[in-house]
Amino acid sequence: MKFSVLSLIGHAPHPLNHRLPSPAERFEEVIGTGVVAERLGFDAYAIGERHAGPFLSSSPGVVLGALAARTSTIRLLTGVTVLAILDPVRVAEEFATLDQISGGRVELVVGKGAEAGHFDLFGLDEERQWDLQREKYELLRRLWSEEDVDWAGEFRPALKNTTTLPRPYAGPPRVWHGSATSLESPELAARHGDPLFTANAIQPRAAYARLIGHYRERFEAYGHDPARAHVAAGSGGLLIADSSQQAVERYKELYEAKVAQSFRPHLEGKTGYNTPFRTIEEAVTDGPQLIGSPQQIIDKILGWHKVYGHDLQSVTVDGFGLSADEQTETLQRFAEEIAPVVRREAPSALWD
Repeated sequence: MKFSVLSLIGHAPHPLNHRLPSPAERFEEVIGTGVVAERLGFDAYAIGERHAGPFLSSSPGVVLGALAARTSTIRLLTGVTVLAILDPVRVAEEFATLDQISGGRVELVVGKGAEAGHFDLFGLDEERQWDLQREKYELLRRLWSEEDVDWAGEFRPALKNTTTLPRPYAGPPRVWHGSATSLESPELAARHGDPLFTANAIQPRAAYARLIGHYRERFEAYGHDPARAHVAAGSGGLLIADSSQQAVERYKELYEAKVAQSFRPHLEGKTGYNTPFRTIEEAVTDGPQLIGSPQQIIDKILGWHKVYGHDLQSVTVDGFGLSADEQTETLQRFAEEIAPVVRREAPSALWD
């Protein structure tokens, strides 16, 4: 198993003390956590992209560029690049630039995004989101793998004899397809022989197993080697204590206040937006959150692995309002007490 740290750069008041850090403080915290993650041996660090709601992640490439300047080995991922609302030419240019600056450490996770408001913001029809995603991804593939591209489609002006610059550092970066609720992303990933990154963040495990199962079935049906069907899984947050009882005692008020703060009543009933695991006890037992003792978290990740067969596990430490020092403590405990066991029990050749 490989491990990545993800930040969506949330910017809501602390769920208990209601303090709201400045944007500059949040950016420094997120970049500093990336430096810590590299020092602790994490394989990758990912920045999300959001254009609606209380987030500061509208320009992930800029944040990853700052992180590239302060690190040397950790891979730099997006999580996700909301390709459905972006211009593929600009995406090709921006992330090839980052790939050059970082010495080839960039990988994209592309998706149509998890916020309902960004299609209106960019003047796009949400009903066409999957048409937008397919067309734009297929153009991005060509722009990174070919020169002198001639192309015509529905959602942007045609291209003639186009070569985007700079070129990627050492060939096209790997592109993962982010998948949360729909079979469309697994289908697109399978068609092109690309890896799948399942959100594994809000819904029960069976919902994500369905997406991954579809992906693996279609990957082979399209004629690709099943051994190349790499899968990554997210998590709904990481909170570690010495025992399950201590985890509940320490984090119950924080966890449940954050769930209440994040609840979006206008999206109630719409799959993938509000967690059904409202209490910390539910989250520990059945949720995609990693909460509890190190052994409980090991068991949960390995339980996912039996179902998902995944190569990469993503964790998030800044989603509940932990301080920077608490985030560092949490990542250190994960790196020292959890990661070595999971790496041994579920080895992966990804990035080897």
